[in-house]
Amino acid sequence: MNQHPIIKTVLQSFLPVARFLRIGVALLLLPVLAAPAHSSDGDPGNLPALSVSVLQFGTAHWELNHILHRGLDRKNGYRLELTLVANLPASRLAVTSGSVNGAVADLLWAQSRFRAGTPYLYVPFSSQIGDIVVAEDSGIRSVADLAGKRIGVAGGPDSKGWILLKKVAAGQGINLSAATDVQFAAPPLLSQALKRGQVDVIVTYWHFAARLKGAGGWRSAFGMADLLSAMDLDRNLPVLGYVFPAGWAGNHRPLIDRFANSLQQAKEELADNPTHWQRLRPLMGDPAEGVFTALREGFVAGTPAPLNDRRIAELQQLLALTGADPGNLMPARLLYRRQP
Repeated sequence: MNQHPIIKTVLQSFLPVARFLRIGVALLLLPVLAAPAHSSDGDPGNLPALSVSVLQFGTAHWELNHILHRGLDRKNGYRLELTLVANLPASRLAVTSGSVNGAVADLLWAQSRFRAGTPYLYVPFSSQIGDIVVAEDSGIRSVADLAGKRIGVAGGPDSKGWILLKKVAAGQGINLSAATDVQFAAPPLLSQALKRGQVDVIVTYWHFAARLKGAGGWRSAFGMADLLSAMDLDRNLPVLGYVFPAGWAGNHRPLIDRFANSLQQAKEELADNPTHWQRLRPLMGDPAEGVFTALREGFVAGTPAPLNDRRIAELQQLLALTGADPGNLMPARLLYRRQP
């Protein structure tokens, strides 16, 4: 499981992949406060503020930027403030240190914080769990086809996609860790490794997969959501969310409700009117048309259904399936339900 062969041969070709990640050195070191792009009506100074840390080139920034541009925060009675950061550790540090009210995190991170005694309210953001990508002419079309193959995994051994993939394979009598050659690396490196034929398949984040497939020559081996179906779970579970310290969220529930309403409105507008995406195109790295379409469609497809009793129970079941202690799971009160 040594990733060095990939890194050694791919680093020289990394710059083209990073075209859409154009950020200055300063951004790598310090968060940047985004200037709110509010409309001019109303006095934002009289509204309660809600601050969120977000990756500058992350997918959540697309909808949050849309909220600011359309003034959906003020229309819902609050003022959204964004702190742009360069990486996930910086975003998580911002929320855990209290320098912002919220950030984007996956369900497993929220569960780990609950287990550690620092619970967070989890507001659904996306059901995009990732993708499994192969060349168009690959013969890999099922979990069973992965045996004996070289697999690149983004996010390390604790990646949700990798954990789910191993779980489903185990149910078919396959120990993927033993039956495959697994290498862990950053998503851009894995995309290049796949292109260079150094791996047969990659388990990667959905937007990196969309960039590959949108450019042509690559496809999904099978849907990551199929893994949820194989475990009798809803395919549309929100595996990514906005997280807020539970104590703070409990004292600011009306503000959280207003934020959630604006999120829903932004998702609806982005789904119903594709022209909104042209303004967001620079935030997406000014991709070519095929990639742009794949990213837009992938984002919209990841809109999660509102949480109800059944979906909350299935989220808790998903946590247990991915290794959480069944006796110490995030309770329903930490999984946000939109107000009727």
